[in-house]
Amino acid sequence: MSLMQEQVVYVVDDDQGMLDSTVWLLESVGLKALPFTSGRAFLEACDAARPACVLLDVRMPGMGGLNVQEELRARGLDLPVIFVSGHADVPIVVRAFKSGACDFLEKPCNEQQLLDSVQQALRRHAERLRRQQGGAALRARLDGLTPRERDVLLPLVQGYTSREIAEQLGISVKTVDLYRARVMKRMQAERLSDLVGMACVLGLIDPLAPRAPGQSSTAQPQLAQA
Repeated sequence: MSLMQEQVVYVVDDDQGMLDSTVWLLESVGLKALPFTSGRAFLEACDAARPACVLLDVRMPGMGGLNVQEELRARGLDLPVIFVSGHADVPIVVRAFKSGACDFLEKPCNEQQLLDSVQQALRRHAERLRRQQGGAALRARLDGLTPRERDVLLPLVQGYTSREIAEQLGISVKTVDLYRARVMKRMQAERLSDLVGMACVLGLIDPLAPRAPGQSSTAQPQLAQA
């Protein structure tokens, strides 16, 4: 999935007139809107792998909005939900937000308020997808390392020098430097500091953990060398 995919707003409302007017409003500002008159139809069509959000009516025949929201969670579909309702009583609003809704708008909606809420939800979801993709890409690079490259990677990002790594692994400094260059290339890191950041994202090291033995408490010479 590419983050260049077109953003989409799923509009779920059994009121055809409200559905049509909301779709028109969204499309008037260049957003792609997909209309559904039932929660079931929406659940069959939604795709959580693209930047999207859901405008969801609370009260609908068959399957109400809150039940649709619960079903999304049960299926592991992490789409931001904006509820729209003409019956915004406190218990319903509280239940919606407790289940992860990002906004709750009352009908008739202020058009700009609705558009602002949708844009914010789309930005949040796109950023979440971007982070997920970045993590998946890093994991794929890590999985592509050879066992010996992995042996060099961990002490490298922990701040050990090439000489210290060579002593740990029982190989020459020249060989460590060779593997270091391979690791940098395979992980697509331009600097050692980039590699350290990747290791933190992957959970290989704790950024708050003490530095390696022999390192200064006020400087990281290995990072400066990269």
